[in-house]
Amino acid sequence: MFRIKICGVTTVEDALAVAEAGADAVGLNFYPPSPRWVTPQQAQAIAEAVRGRLLRVGVMVDPAEEEAASLASRVGLDLVQLHGNESPALAARLSQRIPLVKAFRIGPAGLRPVLDYLDEFRQLGGRFQAVLFDAFQPGQFGGVGKTADWDAIRGYPSESWHPPLVLAGGLNPDNVVAAIHALSPAGVDTASGVEASPGRKDPALVARFVAAARQAFDAVL
Repeated sequence: MFRIKICGVTTVEDALAVAEAGADAVGLNFYPPSPRWVTPQQAQAIAEAVRGRLLRVGVMVDPAEEEAASLASRVGLDLVQLHGNESPALAARLSQRIPLVKAFRIGPAGLRPVLDYLDEFRQLGGRFQAVLFDAFQPGQFGGVGKTADWDAIRGYPSESWHPPLVLAGGLNPDNVVAAIHALSPAGVDTASGVEASPGRKDPALVARFVAAARQAFDAVL
C-alpha cells in the first residue's frame, strides 16, 4: 500500500515530478467528466514512465467488472480505486482479481453507510487494500477541493478486519500535517491541493505536500 498518493496526474512530466518528490503512488483518473481524465493510452505512457518508482492507481467510477479488469491489465495498474456507487457484490468479485481501494464520500449520514457496505462486502468474501474517505458534494465524485468530515471519520473502527484508512478531501501542503495528527490515517491523497491548474500539478506544491506528510507520519507512527 501507499502512504502518500498524488492523484489526477495527466502527464508523464507531472508523474516524474511526483516520483522525484518522494511520493508513493500516482493516481490516474479514468472518469471522463473529470478535468483530470486520461485516456488509456495516456495512462499507459504515464504508468510505464514511473514503473518501479510509484504504485500506479487507476481511479474508476462505476466500471463494469470486465472493463475494470481489462483496463488495469492494459495500462499496467498496481491498484484500482473504485470511486463511484459500485455495489458490494461487484466490488467483492473484482477484489478477487485486482487489488482494490474503495472510496467513500462521507456525507450527512456519516460512517453508517460505509460500515454497512463494508460488512456486506466482507460477508461476500471481498478484501480491500484500503478505504479512502473523501468529501461529499452532491453530483460530484471527488476532486472538489473540499475538506472531508474529520469529526465523522474519527469514528472509523479499528478492528483488524477493517481496511486501513486513507484520507482525502481538500488536503494541501498547509493542512496535511494537522490532518495526519488529528486522524492518524494509514495514508493521504491529494489532487487539487497541489495543482497549478485542474489536471496539471505544481512541482513545488507536490514537493511541499510530500515533505510535510512524511514529517507528520514520522511523528505519529
